[in-house]
This record gives sequence, C-alpha cells and structure tokens, in this order.
Amino acid sequence: MNKRGLLFVISGPAGSGKGTIVSRVRELAPFDFSVSATTRAPRPGEIDGVHYHYMTKDAFRAKIAAGEMFEYAEYVGNLYGTPKQAVEDALDAGKNIILEIDAQGAMQVKDKMPEAILIFILPPDYETLVARIRGRGTETEDVIAERMQKAHTELGYFERYDYVVVNETGGVEQAAENVIAILNAEKLRTYRNGEIQQKFFG
Repeated sequence: MNKRGLLFVISGPAGSGKGTIVSRVRELAPFDFSVSATTRAPRPGEIDGVHYHYMTKDAFRAKIAAGEMFEYAEYVGNLYGTPKQAVEDALDAGKNIILEIDAQGAMQVKDKMPEAILIFILPPDYETLVARIRGRGTETEDVIAERMQKAHTELGYFERYDYVVVNETGGVEQAAENVIAILNAEKLRTYRNGEIQQKFFG
C-alpha cells in the first residue's frame, strides 16, 4: 500500500520567480503538478487538461457549490481554481503534488488540508521585487502599482507559511534545491515513518 503523498503549496508575489523555480523542481524531483481550472478561453497553443481545465462559469460555480474546488479566485472577470478530486486521487496514490497558487488560495487550501506544506518564494529584498516587475517592460504604471499592492497583501500572510525560500538574483538552481530539501526533510518526519519504529518494537 502506498504512503499518502505530500501536498506542497508554493506562492510568491509577482517577480519572485516562483514559476521558474517550480519548473526546475519538477525537472529534478518526482513531483506531480496539479492542473488548474479556469473559465477563460484557451490561448493559442494551450491544450485542455494540460495547461488548464477549461470550463464555463456555470460549470465552475457548480463545482464551487458542490465543494469540489480546493481553492478559487476571480481575476479580471474569470475564475481560476484547483479541482479537489484530482489532487486527492494523486495524494492517495502516493504522489507528491505541487500547487503553484497565490497566497489567498494557499490559505484556502491550508484551512481545508492543514497538513499541506506551504512554501513562500521571495526575492532578496523589496527593491529587487520592484526592479523585477519593472524589468519586464510590458506593464503600465497602473498594472505595476496593482502588482505591488497585491505583493503587500501576500506578504501579510508570511507567518502562515511553513518555509520561506529566497530566490537570489541568478539563484534559481539553489532555490529549487532548497525546495527539494524541504520535500526530503518532510518525507523523513518521524510521524510519517511509523513502520520503521515497528521494525524495532513490533
């Protein structure tokens, strides 16, 4: 019988580099990645079930009402969320899952599954955060201000996370290794390894 898998939730403000870190972690460690659901239309090249589960707003709201979403949020008129059953099935099969979601969504998951392990990704300091957002060169001042306001809100949840990983400039590899170190440490917790004790005490 498989041990139940571990659920890791990774969040961080825009400019933290969490997406790049998660991609590298998945190359290095045996994680499954939960596919989110959304009501927005697929973009060119996106595949249903790979990039997102695409659905209508009515279908999405029905899943919310039925308690079938781990977490959800509305952004720019569209709904985004994590289907609950797929995550539960993967965990029951012994797979370790990463959810890459915002802090508000992370809090919803933590409330529903207290054993979830929350990791907060941050740049080394506030000035770097601002520079990374501005460095994209694709956002208006209004959008930059909105992203910074959201970053402030997300930082307010800092103490509810279990771990923090700092993504230094040019440090994606080290940040990914730190996330994997957290995975390995969590797998070795004594309460998850009672069968080892049984070998000595019966």
